Amino acid sequence: VITPLTDRCYMTLTTALHLHRGGSPKGPAGTGKTETVKDLGKSLGMYVIVVNCSEGLDYKSMGRMFSGLAQTGAWGCFDEFNRINIEVLSVVAQQILSILSALSAGKSKFLFEGHTIRLVPTCGIFITMNPGYAGRTELPDNLKSMFRPISMVVPDSTLIAEILLFGEGFDNCKVLYLCDSKNYREIVLNTISATFLPVFCTIFSISLTK
Repeated sequence: VITPLTDRCYMTLTTALHLHRGGSPKGPAGTGKTETVKDLGKSLGMYVIVVNCSEGLDYKSMGRMFSGLAQTGAWGCFDEFNRINIEVLSVVAQQILSILSALSAGKSKFLFEGHTIRLVPTCGIFITMNPGYAGRTELPDNLKSMFRPISMVVPDSTLIAEILLFGEGFDNCKVLYLCDSKNYREIVLNTISATFLPVFCTIFSISLTK
């Protein structure tokens, strides 16, 4: 389901790729930061690798991952990127800069961590962050400048469910949402269960709780 929020996020991330920069969706948990990056990659036929970052990551392991992304042309989505220690982020900034600089120069090979490796121009680096949470570090300014930020907010569940209903054949989708938004799932499921087969109700209830 494409909403105005995901549409803005797609525009920001694709613009970042065009400018040979990274994308940085940020916002509270459950707003679809990682899923939006994965869905964009799926739409473009790109292989997206999601990495859950933690304090245990060092610059060597990050360098190996960046080297793999550059040589395969895949996308890397580093979830909770600001959980990495600030000392490691300083070195990571130089690693990312070398890749983005090589992309901007249109090189097919470049020097990375003392080794000459090939560069596939379709590679992309994305990071997601939960600002304000305990244990999160502030990104260095030189690292911030390499990523285009996009703020993600809580998605409009009513709009999403309305589109899902419309896609399943309902004509008066908005009428079903004149009720309070807190119990719309119950009313929608009751309406469907009174009309369609139980198998259809099971499939639709699963899709509503995505």
